Amino acid sequence: RCVLKELESLGKALYGAKLIAQRFQVRNCSHHKDPVSGSACLLSMIEEGNPHHYFIATQDQDLANKVKKKAGVPLLFIIQNTMVLDKPSPKSLAVVQKLQTDELVPEHQKQSIVELKEKEGLAKQEGEKRKKRKRAGGPNPLSCLKKKKKKTQEGQEPSTEKKKRRKRKRNRVKAEAVQPVQNNEEE
Repeated sequence: RCVLKELESLGKALYGAKLIAQRFQVRNCSHHKDPVSGSACLLSMIEEGNPHHYFIATQDQDLANKVKKKAGVPLLFIIQNTMVLDKPSPKSLAVVQKLQTDELVPEHQKQSIVELKEKEGLAKQEGEKRKKRKRAGGPNPLSCLKKKKKKTQEGQEPSTEKKKRRKRKRNRVKAEAVQPVQNNEEE
């Protein structure tokens, strides 16, 4: 109700947001007679561990930061026309971790386990860390390959110097000299 009152007081600029907010189920809050700001009302509704399991959907960064400090309150926001559920806050993750460990082993059993370990001398010492055991490795398989030999013909030794090739020079005969020769052959 406080959010609707705030939207009404802001006027025509947020009329569309007011219409959208009216479509949702309106929850009663403790400030029915004297409304407070929307963000203060939402924060008061999620007090005491969020008993009604509310989600908070906001673009207000101040409200989002305050919600992240409370455990067990999911946070929604919009990025480029897409609704995004924010990842759990560190506070929420810590509460869940604590609940899981408490459910696994009751507290009195934890204390008895610690006492038994101390009696047997199995208690962990803080300075002691396990070292990772190195395994023996072989040589690099690529370094073990045989080197390739150059192909040589039998009876010939590979020469280090290249043989010099001799270029042939062509003797060109003039066209006048060729014609009388051809004429003589035809006769």
